[in-house]
Formats: sequence, structure tokens, C-alpha cells
Amino acid sequence: MNNIAVIKVVTMSACLIGAGMAALAQDTTKRKTIDITSTFKPVLREASKINFNAAPPLVDTSRPALNYNIPVQNLYFTYQPAELKPVALQMDSINSWLYNNYIKVGIGNVHQPYVKAGFSFGDNKNTFFNVFANYYNSKGDKEFQKNSLASVGAAVTYKTPKNLEWNGTLGFSSDDYYLYGFRPETLQFTKRDLRQRFQTIEGKVHFRNIEPTEFGLSYHPSLRVSVFGDNHDVKGREANTVLNLPLEKSFGDEFAFKLGVTADLTNYQMDSGSNKFTDNNNLYQVSAAVLYKTPNLYIHGGVIPTWQSDRFNLLPNLMADISTNDKQLTLQLGWIGYYLKGSYQRFASINPWLAQPDSLRNTRVEERYAGFKGSLAGHFSYSAKIGLQTFTDMALFTNDTVDGKTFKTIYEPKIKAVNLHTEVGYNIGEKFNATAAVNLNWFTKVERELKAWGLIPVELNVGLRWQMMKDLWFHTDLWAWNSPRWRGKDGLSYKGDGGFDLNAGAEFRITKNFNLWLQMNNILNNKYERWNQYEVFGFNILGGITYSFNQK
Repeated sequence: MNNIAVIKVVTMSACLIGAGMAALAQDTTKRKTIDITSTFKPVLREASKINFNAAPPLVDTSRPALNYNIPVQNLYFTYQPAELKPVALQMDSINSWLYNNYIKVGIGNVHQPYVKAGFSFGDNKNTFFNVFANYYNSKGDKEFQKNSLASVGAAVTYKTPKNLEWNGTLGFSSDDYYLYGFRPETLQFTKRDLRQRFQTIEGKVHFRNIEPTEFGLSYHPSLRVSVFGDNHDVKGREANTVLNLPLEKSFGDEFAFKLGVTADLTNYQMDSGSNKFTDNNNLYQVSAAVLYKTPNLYIHGGVIPTWQSDRFNLLPNLMADISTNDKQLTLQLGWIGYYLKGSYQRFASINPWLAQPDSLRNTRVEERYAGFKGSLAGHFSYSAKIGLQTFTDMALFTNDTVDGKTFKTIYEPKIKAVNLHTEVGYNIGEKFNATAAVNLNWFTKVERELKAWGLIPVELNVGLRWQMMKDLWFHTDLWAWNSPRWRGKDGLSYKGDGGFDLNAGAEFRITKNFNLWLQMNNILNNKYERWNQYEVFGFNILGGITYSFNQK
């Protein structure tokens, strides 16, 4: 290296050293930092994907065996005993035209005229209000053989947001009958002498919880009040009040406990102005029962303590239903007791030609029964029951000993009977329904009277309802029975001819709002006597039109 090059290197090094020392001398407080700059970005390695290739299914040539278990479309309820009591011949009913609002009018050789109407209001969800009216006037071939009925009423239902349903009804009815069954027929009476009018004002209110409470409680209290009276010179008046307080408590799906309190109060008066006769016939009941329910077994075990006047009775209340798995056969057993209320209003509904009763008594009924019921093929149903019955203080009706046009109410201390009831039915939806029932009563013991006056020993009922076409309905009914015993003026027992009453009717829709209907009663013109000396109407025909409106 030459001298000049050495001098350049030395000079440059000195300059660099001098510059560094000058920089250190200028700022001695600056912190040391390191700046790193990089373009590297971490990424995940792409995962391997599995490819699925769908393979076509194998062809299955075997036929599957599909088994269906469809329940029978019949409803069966716990057996409720039918009352054994004398009943009046009811007017042949005509099927109601099931529309929201309608007016039905007709005329015939006996009914002149016939009017029936019904009107509905409300939202059809939570509020329902109905008003209805009925009137007819009928007249037969015999003198004074006529009666009439006029009734109006209203019913309301309201469902609250708190799972309650309130129901109330209020109605008035006036029934006129004429005592045309006097003997001999040559006796002279005026229309006023023979006219018997019953008027009733009745109201009822009850409510229930639609679904059980969170504690499994179901309740349905009700109150019914009625005022009943006649048009006799010595006025007969009666007030009836029935308060019922039932309660049911469920314990799971199988057990339940029922408790109920009933007060049935009757105040009967005969008022002639200066003299007044009063009879209070009050009945109090407390029912308690335990229920056990499974798909194949229903057991209802309880007692009903009762008080009437100064008498106490303990009534049994035991029932059991034993069913097969398919519900096609159910065996029924029971030992039960109940009361038939003794009231002027109830007696008049049984026999409208009765005289004012001198006193009122309740009928106590005790029954031991066994039977079965079931269904076949989903459409056919059947039932049969045999029972041993004991009636205490049974109300019977016998002709008076003057001219026989009125019936006196007498009380038989004890009647024992064997009852056999059978019933069959065939039903196809709402298009076809046929039923037949036979009721047999053998009165094995009557303690004081010679016979069980006015009680029917054999009775047959057959009914058919058939929708033959879309707008054509047909129905027919048959009522046949063996004549009951009646007491003559000499106190001996007599028996009349039996009854055979065949009825038929049809209804045909001609427009959306108009229907034509026809009803024929007692087609065979069998003029039988349900009550001695009172011959029923012969063949009668009634027809008319129904107008319905405001349909949805």
C-alpha cells in the first residue's frame, strides 16, 4: 500500500470515530429499541377431504305386514240406573233442524198450529246465547180431548280466560190439559170445570272448571230454582230449590276421590184464602266415594248419608266395570241407592191428570244389578242388565172413585221388583242409526196395595234415523208395551189392552234456507190408554216448513 492510501484510511477512520462520539455526546437519555420487519404469514395446511359416493338402494321385493289397531268408535259411559216410575205418554218429537237460527211452523189434523223457533248469538268461541220458543195446540175427536203448550226460554254459556265455564238458563212454560176421561161420558161439565193448567218458572245456574286445577281438583256446583202452580179454586203452589256442590280430587291417573253435598228443598202449599196447608219436603245428601281407574278396570266405592225430616238413611254407592283390552266386552256390577223426589211438579210431569196431592214423600230406591255391554265390528253395540230393586214410599196413581177423571196420589210402603233391560244398536257415522231396547219388570212383592198401579211391566222401544240422500232425512219410532194394572171403584185389579204406536217422519231440503218436513204419528190408529179412561189421539199427520237464516 502506498502512502497516499494509508493517509486516506486513517483520515476516514478518524472522521467516523469523531462523528460517533459527537452523537453520543448529543443525547444520552434515548432508550434502545429494536424494529423487526417481516412479511411471513402463518397458514394451516389444507385438510384432506373424503369423497362420498351414494350407492343406489337394493330392491326390496318383500311385502310388509302392516297391522293397524283402530279403536272402536263407540262411547260407553258409566252405568246410570234408569228410574222405574209411571210416565205419561209424551208427544211424538220431531227432529230439530240444526241451524243457528230457525223458525219452524206446521199444521195438521190434530195440531193446529205448531210453531217452534230458536235464535243464537255470541262469538261461538267463548260466548253463546240462545233464545227459544215453542207453541202448539192439539184437539182430538173426543169432546174436551185437547191440550196446549206454550214455552219460552233463554240459555247462556260463557267461558272465562281463567279456565271456567258459566252456564245459565231461564224459562217459562204453561201447559193446559182438559180432564176428558170422566165416566160415564153422559156427565155434563163446562170447559172451566175440566181445564187444568200448570205454569212453571224455572232458572238454573252452574259453573265448572274446564280443566282440573294444578292440584287435580274438578268442581261443578249448580243451583236450580223453580216455582210451580195450578189454576184450581184452591190454589196449589210449590217452590223447589236444588243446590248441588260436587268436588273431585285426582291422585295421578288411577285414583280419585269424590265428595258432594246436595240440598233438595220443596215447599208445597194449598191456599183457599182463609185456610192454608203447607208441606215441607226437604232432602239432604252427602256423597263420598273413592275411584280406581285403569284401562281394564273401573271401581267406584262409596256411601251416601241422607236426611229427610227426622229420618236418616245410609245408601250404598258401589259400582265396578271390568273390560277386555279391546273394549268389546265389559262386565258391570253394582249395589246402589238413590231417591226419586216427591214434588207436585214432578208428579204432574208423570201424570198430567192428577189431582192435587195431599202430601209429598220421596221414594227411596235400592238396587243390586249385574250386566254386560260391548261392541262388535265397530258399528254394533249391545248391553244387558238384570237388577233386584226395592222401592220405599213409591208414588202410585189411581182413578178417583167419583167419575175417574182425576188421579189420586198414593204411597206404597214397599215394592220389590226384578228388572231386565236389554239394548242393541247399529251406527254408521251420522248417516244411519238404529236402536232397540226392551225393559221388563216383574213386581214380586207389593206390601199394602193389591198391585203396582200404573207401572208398565213390559216395554219395547225401537228407533231409526237415516240420511237417505244428501238433503233427505228419514226417521221412524215404535213404542209397544203391555198395559199396566189399574184399580177399579170396587178396589179390584183390572188390565186393559196394550199399546202399539208407530211413528214416521221425513225432512227434505229444498233451498239453502228452506226445508219441508212431514210427521205421522200413531200410523196404525191404535187408540190405547196409557192411563185408565184417557184414550190417546188416533192417527195424526203434521207437516210444514222450516226457515233458517244467518248461517255460517
